[in-house]
Amino acid sequence: MLFEFSAGVIVYNYRGGKRRFLFLKRKDFLDVPKGHIEKGERALDAAIRETREEAGLSVAPDLFFRHEITYWRVKDKEKIKKHVTFFLARVGDDAKVKISHEHEDYVWLTFEESMEKMSFKNQKEVAADANSYIDKLEAMEALNKEYAELPKKHASWGLSGTFVPGQGNLNAAVMFVGQAPGRTEDEKREPFVGAAGQLLSKLINRAGLKRENAYITSIVQFFPPDNRLPTEEEAGHCMPFLKRQIGIVGPKLIVALGNFASQNLVGIGEVVFNHGRIVKSEGYGCEVFITLHPAAAVRIKANLPTIEKDFDKLKGMLSAQKA
Repeated sequence: MLFEFSAGVIVYNYRGGKRRFLFLKRKDFLDVPKGHIEKGERALDAAIRETREEAGLSVAPDLFFRHEITYWRVKDKEKIKKHVTFFLARVGDDAKVKISHEHEDYVWLTFEESMEKMSFKNQKEVAADANSYIDKLEAMEALNKEYAELPKKHASWGLSGTFVPGQGNLNAAVMFVGQAPGRTEDEKREPFVGAAGQLLSKLINRAGLKRENAYITSIVQFFPPDNRLPTEEEAGHCMPFLKRQIGIVGPKLIVALGNFASQNLVGIGEVVFNHGRIVKSEGYGCEVFITLHPAAAVRIKANLPTIEKDFDKLKGMLSAQKA
């Protein structure tokens, strides 16, 4: 049996207010820019290269969208198992396509048009996933734009004026929710990138996940000066936005990191006595798993075995869900 590994990019733009997807015309069917992953090449790098070679476009794919398919094909009477990884990238409305000799032409199609013209079921599944993800991207971008304006709406605002958006895969099955950004996060405008964030990444791996497949955010997405605890009023300003974020991502499980997150999400504090516990919450459409905040293990090393044990338990839960 032979194996082939390929990668490609679902390219889209807007024209006249309509979202359009790029398809390259082969003799009998439509395709997206894609090709073989060369030795020593990552799937992402191969996808970018193939899009440049096949469509003449330089693209910067979304960091988190990834759709993989596997199928069989026959070449010279030999059966080949083919695995393809698709990424997603938006290009300018005036992007100039220059096709390679492998294709006859190209066409921009709306999602509805593409579903009518594509030949294969797995193609349609990839297109549907991409289209749905773009809907989520746009909804989250609109929400974040509104959320970032929050400091201007409250005269007594006591948090940083810098908004730190959540980050991750908008199709994530697991969402991690902390307390608030720290100073490093405030400077970089990314969640969990300091010492606690580095530990969180290791813990996520420990649970059998990849950070890029999760969604990471906080109850309050503005840095509290001197790393103080956000007030109840400040949490009240921010929680409606978090609930909307949860609605967009639609996780199967939320992991509450620390007292503040647990208290605001499910009304349970004292995480030291409640960690490793699952709480059912109809308000979010999923269960909530309670554990310590990684910062607690960074500050007090004696807490590390406790949080590691919780993430081991989390791994077992997630494995059971997949079974």
